[in-house]
Amino acid sequence: MSTSKTFVGLFLIILLAGCGSSKETKFEDYVFKTKSDKQNYIASYDKALKLYEIPYTEEDVKTTFGIAHVIIAGPKSGKDLVLLHGMDASSTMWYPNIKTLAKNHRIYAIDFLMEPNKSTLTAKSLSSEDIVVCYNEIFNHYKLKKFDIVGASRGGWIATLLAVQKNNSIDKIVLLSPAQTFKFIDKPRKTSSALLLKLFPSEKKFSKTLKTFSTHPEKISSIYNRQFYLANKYAKSNSSMLKMTPFSDKELESIQNPVLVLIGDHDVINSEDSLERAKKHLIHSKTETIKDAGHFLSIDQSQIVNDKISDFLQ
Repeated sequence: MSTSKTFVGLFLIILLAGCGSSKETKFEDYVFKTKSDKQNYIASYDKALKLYEIPYTEEDVKTTFGIAHVIIAGPKSGKDLVLLHGMDASSTMWYPNIKTLAKNHRIYAIDFLMEPNKSTLTAKSLSSEDIVVCYNEIFNHYKLKKFDIVGASRGGWIATLLAVQKNNSIDKIVLLSPAQTFKFIDKPRKTSSALLLKLFPSEKKFSKTLKTFSTHPEKISSIYNRQFYLANKYAKSNSSMLKMTPFSDKELESIQNPVLVLIGDHDVINSEDSLERAKKHLIHSKTETIKDAGHFLSIDQSQIVNDKISDFLQ
């Protein structure tokens, strides 16, 4: 068994062991442990959202599995662009990118139902099939057709999942270090800091995790940092990441869309092997490694990433 698969197995065992404490409270929420935790987190989310520094609106969309929170920005006449955030990052993570992306696109940044954010999950958990149904319900609500999509980390995996479905309405795709999409985690031992943070949150572990995933943690806004830390401190552990397995050659080859894949040269989730597999099996792909960037490349090198996404989408 590979090191990555062994790590994933340990991840499952520890996460399931950590889920038992949720029964100690009468507060019933799939993501947050207590009502107070949720309130504190939402307050930090609202502060971080102001980092967008452009006009936006917030809407809630009812789906089969709960209420999806969507942030909308950009000109109504712009081409539709869906943004799918990384694990526990929420849609506020796009604050270094939103101004550029919203110049020519109508933005729909969607909070994933199974993570700490403003969406509310009413189901126990979502299968891959459920995720597809949920997002298609949101797309249908907004009547999105031939829209572009940008997904980061887990959001990149979800974007790929949506793209391999027949009769989807996606046009161009941008994957920013998509997790578990082309291969399992590249450096599982280094990413263990994120697992320990989730199970035993502390400011010290959080700082170590940022240094693992980012080449320039000093660039991350302290306001956003606080929200991201609370997401790990207050949220219940869950094993949803374990359902994310790399896509098969056949699945990747079924994607006919233009696809841009970007990873950082210090990424702990992906490596050049990921890009090679993308080149081989994504028929209309463009791949590139961003220098001096980690897994958080949209923050580490935001201007470079913004320019490359804009050039690709236009």
